[in-house]
Amino acid sequence: MARADLRQLLRWPRRPSARIDVDDVQALVMQGYGRLRGAAYLLLEVTDPIPARSWLAALVGEVTLGERRPVGTATNVAFTATGLGRLGVTDDVLAGFAPEYVEGMTSAHRTRLLGDAGAAAPSAWAWGGPQGPSVDVLVLLYATTAEELTGHVQEQRSRATASGLREVALLDTEDIGLGEHFGFRDGISQPVLAGTGRPSGDLHVVAPGEFLLGYPNQHGQAPSSPTVAADDDTARLLPPAKDDRDRRDLGRNGTYLVMRTLSQDVGAFWRYADAQTRRADGSSDPAARTSLAARMVGRWPSGAPLTLSPDRDRPELAEQNDFGYHEHDAEGFACPIGAHVRRTHPRDSLPPRPGSDTSVEVGKGHRLLRRGRPYGPPVDLGDALTAEEAGDVRGLHFIALCTDIARQFEFISHTWVQNPHFAGLYDDSDPLLGGHTGEGSGFTVQQRPVRRRYVETPAVVTTRGGAYFFLPGARALRYLSGG
Repeated sequence: MARADLRQLLRWPRRPSARIDVDDVQALVMQGYGRLRGAAYLLLEVTDPIPARSWLAALVGEVTLGERRPVGTATNVAFTATGLGRLGVTDDVLAGFAPEYVEGMTSAHRTRLLGDAGAAAPSAWAWGGPQGPSVDVLVLLYATTAEELTGHVQEQRSRATASGLREVALLDTEDIGLGEHFGFRDGISQPVLAGTGRPSGDLHVVAPGEFLLGYPNQHGQAPSSPTVAADDDTARLLPPAKDDRDRRDLGRNGTYLVMRTLSQDVGAFWRYADAQTRRADGSSDPAARTSLAARMVGRWPSGAPLTLSPDRDRPELAEQNDFGYHEHDAEGFACPIGAHVRRTHPRDSLPPRPGSDTSVEVGKGHRLLRRGRPYGPPVDLGDALTAEEAGDVRGLHFIALCTDIARQFEFISHTWVQNPHFAGLYDDSDPLLGGHTGEGSGFTVQQRPVRRRYVETPAVVTTRGGAYFFLPGARALRYLSGG
């Protein structure tokens, strides 16, 4: 594809979408709270539903909504299917939620899909596993400073535990700047909801129904949404259900929240890159080491994409995100086909017509809004190369929002990340996320005249907890609290 054709692709007309009722949307959907550098996640179990609903009724007025950037602190709240049941949501209403959400993340089928095996098996998780306490509620807390966060957390903990809820865990985070613990810039390529008016190339503008229930998705259809009988909504808090006057829409302006605690073995990652790139005399080659690490990730440490700068890091390209793999690098000679960021967001390289607007539209049906935060102290490269144990005390609390867990999060995990045959590869899996299934433990770098094959890539990311949550709209929160 010529550059002129790519520019035309980036101007592809946006899919018409309904106006978003932002005042009913929890703000985590509309923004990542980048100015609130402190964050913590409070996991709760419902022990007494009556006071728990009273707690929720008091919390509703504090939940951060819409697009306006909060000052000082922010609060959001989400529920597992078990949690909704304990708050009084009946089985027939729960049946209207996505089956993946109702089934949960730790069933045998979901465990296989997500590659949660070996050390990453749910039986070994710190939270959310089948042997641990029930996780019913997730309270997401943010603040500008560490001191503000401490006070915010203490207040919410004391109010919850005095109101029919038990604390399961408090997940802390660490402000390490714009990067992640392996040392690479993170959070660059995010989709933009159509209709919000935010500046972005059309390559990244996605129908709002991919991230909010009640709106058209990339297929022009409204995602399936849970409903309640109109007679049960005595306060008339919920909007009418589509095509059914006798039902009320509990899901509208809500979304599903995927959360996974991932530990990162920074030492294993960098020691592997170092061992694979040593010179003939056995000495380290820092430039070659960084180059291999960048090829595993798909971007340089600054965030500059290999697709646009394959030979060296160019920090001035760190924010560059409007490019297509097929147009610039169809064979993977710049950014390897199996690199992490290429697997998780293939851009214009998907069938049936790679390089076309059709390919881009296919990819938009598998996007995620990512809202995660790192945890644990950073480790510098020297310590990572010499320390015996540099990992497992730091990582990422991965958070993603979507309206179709199966088509978005689970599809990416199983069909792209864990697939040893992704995009024509033979025995590869994601060099960051694919290490626990025993499949595809190698990594291929396409190059001329022959490819370079790296074997026995280590497991550098391990799942330590996780669950599927529902993040309701404000009206649904009031309904769940008892109206």
